[in-house]
Amino acid sequence: MSSTAGSDRPAETLNGGTPEQSNNRHRESFASQNSQTAKEFIESQLQLEADAREILPYSFDSCTQALGPLRQTLFSCLTCNPPPENDADPYTPAAVCYSCSISCHGEHTLVELFNKRNFVCDCGTRRFPDTSICTLRVDPQTKAKGVHSQPPAEGNKYNHNFRNHFCACDEEYNTHEEKGTMFQCLGLGTVETGGCGEDWWHPECLVGLPRGWHNTAKEKETASETEAKSQGIDVKTKEENGDDEDYPLPPGFPGEDDFETFICYKCLNANPWLKRYAGTKGFLSPVYKNRDSNESEPKRGSDQAKLEDLGKSRKRKAEDSEVDEIQDLKKTKVEGQDRLETIQEEASTAEASKHKHELLPLEAPSGTFSLFVKEDFRDHLCRCSDCFHHLVPHPQLREEEETYEPPLSEDGDEANGTGSQGTRSLLDRGEAALSNIDRVRAIEGAMVYNHLRDKVKAFLKPFAESGQAVSADDIKSYFEKLRGDDMAIREAGGQASTFSNNGGDGKDDDHEGGSDSRKEQSGY
Repeated sequence: MSSTAGSDRPAETLNGGTPEQSNNRHRESFASQNSQTAKEFIESQLQLEADAREILPYSFDSCTQALGPLRQTLFSCLTCNPPPENDADPYTPAAVCYSCSISCHGEHTLVELFNKRNFVCDCGTRRFPDTSICTLRVDPQTKAKGVHSQPPAEGNKYNHNFRNHFCACDEEYNTHEEKGTMFQCLGLGTVETGGCGEDWWHPECLVGLPRGWHNTAKEKETASETEAKSQGIDVKTKEENGDDEDYPLPPGFPGEDDFETFICYKCLNANPWLKRYAGTKGFLSPVYKNRDSNESEPKRGSDQAKLEDLGKSRKRKAEDSEVDEIQDLKKTKVEGQDRLETIQEEASTAEASKHKHELLPLEAPSGTFSLFVKEDFRDHLCRCSDCFHHLVPHPQLREEEETYEPPLSEDGDEANGTGSQGTRSLLDRGEAALSNIDRVRAIEGAMVYNHLRDKVKAFLKPFAESGQAVSADDIKSYFEKLRGDDMAIREAGGQASTFSNNGGDGKDDDHEGGSDSRKEQSGY
């Protein structure tokens, strides 16, 4: 084939045909790319509904307000209750439950607060404007759904999270810009008592580093690599691997797999009795906010010191015995092991007879620090009569909390008209609505549908015969014309009414046979 690269003619004329014909082909090709069959459309809608059920797996047809205080997932609505630009201005924070966030505030700007304990949904209360209505609860006076301006729960506690501010840095959270991982404090105090109120923390803010510290560290590392390369030193560059590499945990912060949860320094200062547990069973060593402060290590308890001194003594004995004969070495090891086991048994017996707080360090570490805990930390908290009063206000220290989850949403195939109106598929909801209306209206609806179906089939037939793609403009233009032709639709509805009024005998005032009515009914 000869090349056409040097031709001065437009590209449209090189493929046979005029430029206008080529433009038509381009338009048809573009239209076909932006068109889809009814089957493809239905499949795409079903996939969207399946994706929605995966993202929102729970039913959202019941507000949790009637259940009282719960640990539950909460959302702050910035549309109904926007915070003032000036943090010093008065503000009434509020939050709604999972169901209300979808059913009552689904199109609003929401902040996900995740789990908060002892909270009653504020939707439909005076903490929101009276124009903000809870559509899920029933008004006790009118017995109709839709309430507003009801009294809010007095026990709810709030912090700056409800303004979309988080951490001690009080930074506004932007889900599109935020990188790295934030951690939620166990929460041993409200803002009023000096705690954080289950706040979410940046790792760097817990160890006293500024936000964006990793960028500064990366710049220094890059500068060092550049200087080394300029001196001819071979430098192996680290390969970046997603957000974890770009936003590493700061120095001094424990690995994510090393702890279950943590207690921030605010809550720890509000409950200083917990500081003595730092570094003991179930608890990691202190994570200081400022490493350059004058921290002191905890003093050891007598039993703990006895065991550690024994270990050191055994180590010295093993080192001294290296110059002896092999048999003497074995004998020394056996005797040392026996003595160690005896001491450990004595220590275990003494430990079992003592309360757990008596085995803690004599003094707590000084300085400002957070306490990271392991999964079994509750098993190591002292519950004697002298210590239990510390645990009474904090049930989350006594046992693991249960978080309320709404019932799972039923799949569309299993709803059968009985599932949640907000969670079934569009097809199921349509069928359920049709089955719940009276017989006359159902027949009218079916006949109107059949009439519309015939009209659309007639419209699509020329496209099917010619193989031409149906564009969005074609559809729009057709339905604009169809809106002006409602006479036949009214006639179809009138026929259904006459058919029903005559008892379904196929007769009306104008026709004897009524075959059309029977045919339409049969089709339904």
